Amino acid sequence: MVDLIMRRAEGDRGKVGELAGFVCIALNVVLCLGKGLVGVLSGSVSIVADALNNLSDASSNIVSVLGFKLASKPADPEHPYGHGRFEYLSGLVVAVLVLMIGVELVKSSIDKIINPSDVEFSLALVGVLLGSMGLKQWMAHLNRVLGEKIKSETLLATAQDSKNDVLATGAVLTCAIFARITGINLDAWAGLAVGAYIGWSGIELIRDTVNPLLGQAPDPELVQHIRSKIMSYPGVLGTHDLMVHDYGPGRQFASAHVEMAAETDPLESHDTLDNIEQSFKDEDGLIVTLHYDPIVTNDPHVADMRNKINALAQSISPHASIHDLRCVPGPTHTNVIFDSLHPADCELSPQEFKSRLSALVVEEYPDAVPKITVDEDYVSAEQ
Repeated sequence: MVDLIMRRAEGDRGKVGELAGFVCIALNVVLCLGKGLVGVLSGSVSIVADALNNLSDASSNIVSVLGFKLASKPADPEHPYGHGRFEYLSGLVVAVLVLMIGVELVKSSIDKIINPSDVEFSLALVGVLLGSMGLKQWMAHLNRVLGEKIKSETLLATAQDSKNDVLATGAVLTCAIFARITGINLDAWAGLAVGAYIGWSGIELIRDTVNPLLGQAPDPELVQHIRSKIMSYPGVLGTHDLMVHDYGPGRQFASAHVEMAAETDPLESHDTLDNIEQSFKDEDGLIVTLHYDPIVTNDPHVADMRNKINALAQSISPHASIHDLRCVPGPTHTNVIFDSLHPADCELSPQEFKSRLSALVVEEYPDAVPKITVDEDYVSAEQ
């Protein structure tokens, strides 16, 4: 089924999500009708309740399909970066539904502990629950594999929801069999444990879907890929001030400063940057904007000062660095002008970091007057 959906989608991640959603809607409706019929005919309240749970799952699948549909809408004047974050919002709705199911299961289990009742047991119950567990396990596998392939939090949340259903149904079946054999009813306590697990998984899913909306740090592999690709081009001496903006799956934008020799023809340097930007667009589907930073490379004194001050910054925080250093000598002092990265893991505040680095520079170069601009780290220094 995974290969069939991928072929039908023809590489369109939105269609992958929609097709997966339609498959799950159909299966959940089938499960709802089948369980409902058997539950009514056998008089089993637990099976009827499980049927209604499948109806709730179908509703969350509809939300997922709508999310993928809205996320695939092209950009417009009001939303120039597209509508990709609709997918995050739909994933959030599914996560909230998972949490609500967990809370309701905990509440109903506590009620059963206070007011215990006999667990119903019949061959119809066993058959329906076993079939439901098998089908739900398959749905969890389908959504997990597709979610990993297209990196979709919505499908991964749906996979977790299906996995939770397997655990909940398995607990009901296990307790029913155990009660039938021993006469000991543990149904409510098992339901309490499963409900707590489902609730916790819902909280984790909410966190995973909210983080991109709040502006979480980009994937370390993406950051490393961007940096490595920029540095692979001839004439590039360094890169800094990297920022990555996430407007939804497959809609990422990045900007960075690129250091190149000031002695090189500026037109040639800009042509290199244009080639890098085009390469990101063609090969990675990533819109990257690069800023040209000319670096003096034929002045040994400036080069030595750059290396020493960079080492001083790293003595304060291992992930710190400096860039854009230039010197303006005068009759009484020399202005040493540069930017310094304040790492996200630095224990000092930006102002404290700046003061400490300034003092170290003056200690190393007594006639220097440091003019430091502190840059924040937007991709996490640990990456």
